Amino acid sequence: MAAEGGHDGILVGEDGVARCFWGGGSSDEYRAYHDAEWGFPVVDDTRLFEKLCLEGFQSGLSWLTILRKRDSFRRAFAGFDFAVVSRFSPRDVERLLGDASIVRHRGKIESSIWNAARCVELVEEHGSLAAYVWGFEPDPSTRPTRLTWDVLREMAQTDESRALAKDLKRRGWTFVGPTTVYAFMQAMGLVDDHLDGCTMRREVERARIEHARFSR
Repeated sequence: MAAEGGHDGILVGEDGVARCFWGGGSSDEYRAYHDAEWGFPVVDDTRLFEKLCLEGFQSGLSWLTILRKRDSFRRAFAGFDFAVVSRFSPRDVERLLGDASIVRHRGKIESSIWNAARCVELVEEHGSLAAYVWGFEPDPSTRPTRLTWDVLREMAQTDESRALAKDLKRRGWTFVGPTTVYAFMQAMGLVDDHLDGCTMRREVERARIEHARFSR
């Protein structure tokens, strides 16, 4: 898709839709992910756990690489049902290391299985993974009044992502540094980091209002 513009990190496509530059480029997968998923609030525990795992797998790679393999990851990891994944055995690790459709990294595979067991423990304590992670949602007053690309790229991690990462590590989770955790918070809607001028920013804000009303 051709795009034009770029002021403050916004691209306007041939369809006339203004998007964050990364979602308005040539990749159909990125555009669909930007428009329909990224930033919309998620309270489903399976999706939250999946994203924490995939953010770990992304380390050193592009998100597009992971996005293109996401269906394969879901198949390989039992749909990211953490109760099931927590019971994966050494034989499952070897199976996953032999699966060319996913990222074959022993440390990341073993981390996902380990974190699944930690997630079971966390849910036993808090009732749900959603209840736990949404407790780290930033206060709106701490957010930038106007979000441009220059502002956003200075926010690779935040006080809230550092706090969440620290608490997850205290609970034994691995591959959950503050930058990884902030990317998770962006994707799962704990913050709205669509840039000012992006059409999806308004849609995400509406969804966040609905989420806040429902969660009261």
